[in-house]
Amino acid sequence: MEPDLFTAAAEERQQKDPTGSPLAVRMRPRTLDEVVGQQHLLKPGSPLRRLVGEGASGPAGPSSVFLWGPPGTGKTTLAYVVSKATNKRFVELSAITAGVKEVRAVIDGARRASGGYGTETVLFLDEIHRFSKAQQDSLLPAVENRWVTLIAATTENPYFSVISPLLSRSLLLTLEPLTDDDIRDLLHRALGDERGLKGSVTLPEDTGEHLVRIAGGDARRALTALEAAAGAALDKGETAISLTTLEETVDRAAVKYDRSGDQHYDVASALIKSIRGSDVDAALHYLARMIEAGEDPRFIARRLMISASEDIGLADPNALPIAVAAAQAVAMIGFPEAALTLSHATIALALAPKSNAATTAIGAALGDVRKGLAGPVPPHLRDGHYKGAAELGHAQGYVYPHDLPEGIARQQYAPDALKGRAYYEPTRHGAEARYADAVEWTRKHLGRKQP
Repeated sequence: MEPDLFTAAAEERQQKDPTGSPLAVRMRPRTLDEVVGQQHLLKPGSPLRRLVGEGASGPAGPSSVFLWGPPGTGKTTLAYVVSKATNKRFVELSAITAGVKEVRAVIDGARRASGGYGTETVLFLDEIHRFSKAQQDSLLPAVENRWVTLIAATTENPYFSVISPLLSRSLLLTLEPLTDDDIRDLLHRALGDERGLKGSVTLPEDTGEHLVRIAGGDARRALTALEAAAGAALDKGETAISLTTLEETVDRAAVKYDRSGDQHYDVASALIKSIRGSDVDAALHYLARMIEAGEDPRFIARRLMISASEDIGLADPNALPIAVAAAQAVAMIGFPEAALTLSHATIALALAPKSNAATTAIGAALGDVRKGLAGPVPPHLRDGHYKGAAELGHAQGYVYPHDLPEGIARQQYAPDALKGRAYYEPTRHGAEARYADAVEWTRKHLGRKQP
């Protein structure tokens, strides 16, 4: 909303005594140059730079923008910086509490300010995905005619949650999750900055790394946890935030897990071996350790896809589609919700009947090829579509299986060197039992000896 006497008084009190505000609020950047992360959006001439007046002169004014990204990546922070740095009239609304009436009031005010004083208006609309189609429609004339420059923030995919006419009149800027280095930089600033903790406490490396892990790329979460832990440490008379104090404060134990060391591979190995052994509870334990330690969910999903073929195969033909669907879902939603998807897939794979027949089959086939057991393709299987192929004997004598009542033709398919070789040895586990019957029947009708 636009500032009033009460808002102005609150801001004045905050400036006189900033410690009354949360650390995450106090550490908000004052300029775009202070923003942590999102450097791909802050290059010279970028839409955000133009919104604060950098290179925004001339007939090509700054465009309305949508800021799309997960929580804690800086959407509100960027809008706040624009509000402080711009010489334009800045109005803030939240789609949670505002409606069409409030939007129209801002637009009317913007037209009066433009016509009467030549002042441009920037409207920051948070959580725009919560607006209905009709509510979003009310923004169209103002954006199209540039009565306001809209900055809209959303955590939802705008292509699904925002009407197309509004998107087509704006630029979509995608915010990336903050990296671990971004969070470390932010924590370092907060520890020493006069607006922050003013050097009252230190952050040992092990505590800092645990704080980075539990932040999960969310700047607000990192600063909130740091402030709580710092307060607890000072209450104890400590000048360093111990790992124990942080664990007590945020109620999250530090998982001993090095994502680039032995623990990474040991726990991943234990997860897969627990699935292979059908111990669903152990599998969930190792999955939880990986999630809690901040493991890349895409790495976990890749391991599950491999397990679906390596250890389950045709004993449960649905295992691989489940694992692939989980990997696709994880890529779309990320943590924390991805934990549910990974749990779903892990349980399904652990409880599925097991077979490594697909693994041993391709291993045996590859082994023969690497030994040089190959040989030419039988003439009747070769391509016969080009001119002269018949004279070479290619495709001559080939029997088309669909022409036969049983749909199978007794003819040689493998090269001479591999005639009669059997690679796939199905188990009788789960759904693979029917594949075992099919293999037995087809080999018999092909005139092959059973192994």
